[in-house]
Amino acid sequence: QVQLVESGGGLVQAGGSLRLSCAASGRTFSSYDMGWFRQAPGKEREFVGAIRRSGGMTYYADSVKGRFTISRDNAKNTVFLQMNSLRPEDTAVYYCAAGQFWGSARYRDSDYDYWGQGTQVTVSS
Repeated sequence: QVQLVESGGGLVQAGGSLRLSCAASGRTFSSYDMGWFRQAPGKEREFVGAIRRSGGMTYYADSVKGRFTISRDNAKNTVFLQMNSLRPEDTAVYYCAAGQFWGSARYRDSDYDYWGQGTQVTVSS
C-alpha cells in the first residue's frame, strides 16, 4: 500500500511558476513509476507526465513539454513537478499517482494503482 500527498498548489499569474510535490509513504518508493495527471472542470483527467522508477526516463504531454519538468528524489520518497510559463489553460486539480507497469503503459489513469487527493492550481490571466 502506498499513500500519496500532493502539495504546492496555489494561485499564480500567467507566466509564473509553481513547484508541486508528492510525498509517498513506504520503503519501496523507488520501485514505483510515478505519474502526474490533471483534471479541469468539464474535462477528462489528462496525463501530464511520468517518470520511471529509476528516474532516468521522463514522459510529457505535448501541451506541457518544454514548460514542465518531472523529477524524483527516491531518498526522500518524493516526486516533483516544476511548472514554468504557466498558462490559464493549465488551471486544474493536479494529482500524483504511483504504479508498477511494463512497456508503454503510463499514459492512462488506469495504468496506476495509487492516487493522491490532488492539489488545486489556478492560473490567472
